[in-house]
Amino acid sequence: MSSAAQTVVKLRVPATESGAQPALREAVSRSVRRYLTDLGAHRCDDLYRLVVSEVEGPLLDEVLTHCRGNQTKAAQLLGITRATLRKKLAALGKH
Repeated sequence: MSSAAQTVVKLRVPATESGAQPALREAVSRSVRRYLTDLGAHRCDDLYRLVVSEVEGPLLDEVLTHCRGNQTKAAQLLGITRATLRKKLAALGKH
């Protein structure tokens, strides 16, 4: 198996025995559901941007921690170029 294929295999999150959705997807679903419930009658016109901006920072932080700060490895794990990772970090005021 190629190293790229091994990386893909490592990244797959297995469903639970009951056939439930993967943990990350379910966590996002619960969070968005809770946000919409809490929003109630209040208006929100940019939910997509809000969710992406709230998830991107912690995602980059966790991946960089996992890769011990190695931006090249983090970018590979994220499936983006190192330049894109650096731009995202700069936009978030990180590193």
